[in-house]
Amino acid sequence: MDMDKALLFSIIGAMALAGWVFTTWLRVKHGYPLENSWGKAVYPKNGSEEMERIKLLSNENAQLRAELGSIKDRLANVERIVTDDSHRLSQEMEGLRTPRN
Repeated sequence: MDMDKALLFSIIGAMALAGWVFTTWLRVKHGYPLENSWGKAVYPKNGSEEMERIKLLSNENAQLRAELGSIKDRLANVERIVTDDSHRLSQEMEGLRTPRN
């Protein structure tokens, strides 16, 4: 009976160890930093390639934000022109000038 319990505990321990190794392998494979038992990164990534990528994405983000601001300004001008009373009045006058059949 004691031999069965010892075998069961060793199997459970081996399965737990295999699960830990597998999850660690998955983390490394997908680029996640390894963590200790307190959740702190064991080997944090500070590579120049990652920093360069962050810089490029930040620059692209700033450019897109500037372009979006420009487009918002242009759209506001178009809305102002379309909703302008004088524009509406000139359209009505043009409508009156064209002969109706």
